Amino acid sequence: MADIAFLLLIFWLVTTTIDSDEGVKRQLPPPVPPDMEQQEVKDGDVYNVRTNFRDELLVEKEVMSISQLKDGAKDFLVATGTGLLHPERPNVTLGDDNMKYPERQWVRKAELISLEQSYLAAGQPKAAARVREKLTAIELFGGDYKELPGSALISLQTDRSTSYDLYLQVQNELEAAVNELRDELSMAKFNVSYAALEERYSRTKEEALLDKIKSIRLVYPQRISEAEPRDASQGYY
Repeated sequence: MADIAFLLLIFWLVTTTIDSDEGVKRQLPPPVPPDMEQQEVKDGDVYNVRTNFRDELLVEKEVMSISQLKDGAKDFLVATGTGLLHPERPNVTLGDDNMKYPERQWVRKAELISLEQSYLAAGQPKAAARVREKLTAIELFGGDYKELPGSALISLQTDRSTSYDLYLQVQNELEAAVNELRDELSMAKFNVSYAALEERYSRTKEEALLDKIKSIRLVYPQRISEAEPRDASQGYY
């Protein structure tokens, strides 16, 4: 009996697969440079996404279905206030009193050249390098472009009682919104998807591919700020 039990135990160890818990895969942003100026955050520059203890999704204090979240986030990231970055999304405007979008700011070559020279003269090569990345983007895009203000971001806060399934769905939809916009811009400017650019760069490490990737990220940064989860006892929201 002992031999049989031992054989059964070995058989179980060999054939059984033990699942291991995995967290959400997320690439953390780089550290904030010490010389970077603080940005004043405006109410219209923050896209507030919340989940409550009833497993409801609330965007700007209004209940929204998970199927609408991606398009809502894309509208927030695309809107310029006075025009559009992509003709594929012609209905995105500044918004009404209930939904304000951040106004994109022009990145102009002449201003950047002067700014780069001033940084170099002041002995700030890292700041000058960040300006050079924007100048490279202008060259790749074929002219001046618009970018989100530094204070614009998507703010996510969950309740401690929110189901893990809803939490993952929200994370996926927000990340998909950024990735789809990057793909649209990459296809329009470089005739290749953003995902393909990243895949090719991971294999070849070509500097030209990295410049294109950085340029697309300047237009559509992944600014998703996740606050500490709330407790339902602090009130319904």
